[in-house]
Amino acid sequence: MKSSIVKNLLGGGIHTVNKVMEFIYSRRKNKLGNTLGFYISPYTLGAGTVIYHHGSIIINSDAILGCGCKLHGNNCIGNDGKSLKAPRIGNNVDIGFGASIIGNITIADDVQIGAGAVVVKSCLRKGARLVGIPAKEI
Repeated sequence: MKSSIVKNLLGGGIHTVNKVMEFIYSRRKNKLGNTLGFYISPYTLGAGTVIYHHGSIIINSDAILGCGCKLHGNNCIGNDGKSLKAPRIGNNVDIGFGASIIGNITIADDVQIGAGAVVVKSCLRKGARLVGIPAKEI
């Protein structure tokens, strides 16, 4: 039995090894995520992204966050339930505490999203400030 498992694992080459490592990583990540109260799919965060506060943070596996983004806790970045597509967020976006970014939308670079804002429409202007429910530019 053991030899057939080892043979199947080693016979698949590097692809199989990568799948096994991804499985092990996902088990550890899910355990840590459950302990700390967040779910962040692999390959969604750009380099230099910072999470400032603990709390519930959920990032859809189809979402993309650029480099240098800041999350302040209790954030939800995901689809709108009508489509599986999730937000694409530019570089250096500051996402305030309790803010949600929902749907197939795009957020430009250097945008600031206020605490508690619910962003449901794209913001393509670099450096914009979004606040409110639904979020509007100020």
